[in-house]
Amino acid sequence: MTAADTDIERRWEQMHTLGPYGLLGVGVVLSAGAADLMDGPADWYASGALVVAAIVLQLWWNGTRHRRAGRGRTPSPAGTAYYVLRWAIAFALTWINPLFGFYAATGLMDADELLPGGWRRLGVFGAAVTMAGSQSGGLPPKSTGQWFLFGGLVVVNTVLQLVVAHFIEQEERRSRERAVTIAELERTNTALQQALDENAALHSQLLVQAREAGVSDERRRLAAEIHDTLAQGLTGIIAQLQVVAGASDLPTARTHLDRASALARHSLGEARRSVHNLAPVALENDGLPQALKSTVAEWAERTGVRAEFTVTGTTEQLHDELSATLLRIAQEALSNAARHARANRVGVTLTFLGDEVILDIRDDGRGFAPQALPERSHTGGFGLAGMRARAERMAGSLTVESEPGQGTALSARVPLVRHD
Repeated sequence: MTAADTDIERRWEQMHTLGPYGLLGVGVVLSAGAADLMDGPADWYASGALVVAAIVLQLWWNGTRHRRAGRGRTPSPAGTAYYVLRWAIAFALTWINPLFGFYAATGLMDADELLPGGWRRLGVFGAAVTMAGSQSGGLPPKSTGQWFLFGGLVVVNTVLQLVVAHFIEQEERRSRERAVTIAELERTNTALQQALDENAALHSQLLVQAREAGVSDERRRLAAEIHDTLAQGLTGIIAQLQVVAGASDLPTARTHLDRASALARHSLGEARRSVHNLAPVALENDGLPQALKSTVAEWAERTGVRAEFTVTGTTEQLHDELSATLLRIAQEALSNAARHARANRVGVTLTFLGDEVILDIRDDGRGFAPQALPERSHTGGFGLAGMRARAERMAGSLTVESEPGQGTALSARVPLVRHD
């Protein structure tokens, strides 16, 4: 409930508490100024006793307010008794002096709160009768014309008050409905905020998991790099040195020492490349197309294999994570081609196609049977499974087409996510 609603409730309660006193005081003052409307001392004594009774009744009713606080404005037997007694006192006072009819108006203030159900209309009718008697010149009517006037005023007062009561009841019903709607909206907003908080927490958790998965992937890739390059190079060096140790002539030993030296230099180059590939340094100053172009050129120079890079479609500035993923896939595919394909020519194409990006790597090497490959190599390295995992982490896919002796075509498709 707002502060304005609370203030309205407080004022409404004050009117119900002090209003009967005020209307009774007005009736007393006006009646005292029109003493000729009362028949002698008996009426004075009777009206005085009734005024005292009205005050006592009101004091009693206000004194029970703390007991009624928890029930709000719900009708009760005590409230009905209070309303009936107050109406009877007002009717008797108006019978003695019609100017006491002001006090009868209290019956129009709280009939909806004190009387249950259909008794409310009866209570309004009773208050209208008393007020009509006051307005028509006093009770009982003393002539036929006064009776007609009295009857008309009863009808008019009753209808007016019932119409007003109807509108008040409708407004209160709408107020209750608005309060229920507001409460429902508050519950919905609370639930929505909780859902947003849960989504934010889930998003943070997914980011952490993605980072952990990235770290794990890099570790597996580096392990594969070490096994496929450094470990094999070191094995070759050891083999050459063993031959040198058993060689009986200097030319043979020199030949194998040269081979061991070449293998050592190559392994050193592979180690540097592996360390370099821990982070996409090529993307620090260039976009993905330029980084791929440089990577393909360096690979061709290092391996002696003819390689070409092509960009098709309208170039877009991609999100950093997306660029890094495609560059890693290209580097891994080229590394696989250098180690296994024995290709004479390799083609790399980056295609910007509407809402997705496609990276194609093709070679004319010896090919293989994709279905015959294990899901993961014994080294725990990336391979095709690792490249596929990279693409799927970006909500993309990786397809491989290859046959023995027919070369290999690899295609990675990912949604196009622009740089912020």
